[in-house]
Amino acid sequence: MSIPRKIVVVGGTGLIGSKVVSILTREGHQAIVAVPSAGINSVTGEGLAAALAGAHAVIDVSNIMSFDASVVRNFFESSSRNLTAAEKDAGVHHHVVLSIVGADGLAGNPYMAGKVAQEDEVKRSGQAYTVLRATQFFEFIPTLADAYTADGTATVPATLFQPVAADDVAAALVETALRDPQNSTIQLAGPDRLLFADIVATYLRGVNDTRRVTADASASYFGSAVTKTSLVPTREASIGTISLNEWLERR
Repeated sequence: MSIPRKIVVVGGTGLIGSKVVSILTREGHQAIVAVPSAGINSVTGEGLAAALAGAHAVIDVSNIMSFDASVVRNFFESSSRNLTAAEKDAGVHHHVVLSIVGADGLAGNPYMAGKVAQEDEVKRSGQAYTVLRATQFFEFIPTLADAYTADGTATVPATLFQPVAADDVAAALVETALRDPQNSTIQLAGPDRLLFADIVATYLRGVNDTRRVTADASASYFGSAVTKTSLVPTREASIGTISLNEWLERR
């Protein structure tokens, strides 16, 4: 059992953030849910000083639903700049930020470009940090399947895919936050590395969806051209414990 800590979870009501808060609470830590509705706004700076007082770490899983490049970049840069500055003032030990495997190779996608800008802001802040890059979540596969579907067929990029369960991502974030800062980037992926088409087909079969799945070498990943390894780790990565089939069984 680790020493009870105060951990601020920025974006603590979303898919990953809510799971992070649950784990921290279950393990006896004090989880502060930092969201605008609670009077804590990382973009404007509102409420940060009070929220961060006495905190050991910040886990930033904040998000913005936009594909406007300037809006996304401003959100991630402003939020990270305000957080890291306030953390240094408060003496916070560790800033952990969730990012995306392969983001720097997917600059054609405004969201990915925003995540890279977020990473860069953290790295130059002078605050002790760890960037955790995760592959796409299992929970996003239904959205992917729908996005690539036309006339009853899902036509996806001809690339490898190694999605990970949101539960594994949340657990990794908590574990990382309670360790010493790495001042570098670490990676997390799921246990199944298969072709994108095979992952989507497995999901569709698992939910009794009769759509066909095909691969197209010219298909982009939401505006970014991809190679065979654009969406998977190309160096050492931690591997989650939940397989795609196990995740499907739990749905």
